[in-house]
This record gives sequence, C-alpha cells and structure tokens, in this order.
Amino acid sequence: MSFVSEFKEFIARGNVVDLAVGVIIGGAFGKIVSSLVDQVVMPPIGLVTGGIDFSQMKIVLKAADPLAKKAEVAIQYGAFINTVIQFGVIALVVFILVKAINQLRREEAKAPSAPPAPTRTEALLEDILGALRSRS
Repeated sequence: MSFVSEFKEFIARGNVVDLAVGVIIGGAFGKIVSSLVDQVVMPPIGLVTGGIDFSQMKIVLKAADPLAKKAEVAIQYGAFINTVIQFGVIALVVFILVKAINQLRREEAKAPSAPPAPTRTEALLEDILGALRSRS
C-alpha cells in the first residue's frame, strides 16, 4: 500500500474527522469562555473587591526603560487568576455536558428494547408446530 493511499485511508476514518471537528469547536469554545470570564464574570468580581482589574495586576521586577527601548519585566499574576477562572468555567461546562450525556445513556439503557424478531428457522418451526397441533 502506498503512502498516499494509506494517508487517505487514515484521514477518511471517522475518528480523525471527529477529532478535527472537536479541536475546531474547542478552539472557538475557548474564545467564548475567555470573553465570558473577561467581560462578564470578572467585572462584578472586580466591583466586589473594590474595583480591582485582575488583568492589570502584576509585580514589576524591572520597570520599562523607554530611552533604551526595553520592555517592562513583570510577573502578571492577574492574568493567571483570569486563566484559572477560565479553567474553572470550562471544567464546569464539561462536567455538565458529561453529566447530561451519562443521564441520556442511563435512560437509553433503562428503556426496554423490543424482543428480536424470530429467525427464519424459528418461524418455520412455529409453522410446523402449528400444523401438527391442528391435526390432533
């Protein structure tokens, strides 16, 4: 099998396509969560904490020097706090999704399935048995 045909077979598998779709949707979902945390969750938290903007919180190790064109060196712990909150929101949403899917699976498992139709052999045996019963 050639490399190209093997690659085509690999790409055509459903799992690879599903994974690609999941990664793309996950990336878009990450942007939505970032927006939710930065623009919806953090402002009320900042208001409660006295107007603190977490994204601007940092420890400056070395101030910027505009004359030497050197950037500021700082530990931006506020951005880290935002990222931890984003992780918490994503973890909560994933937990809710998994819980809902598990609930659907449990309900599906509880639902009684219809008994399987008799095989052709079983149907013929039933006909023969019915014919024998009608003779006696």
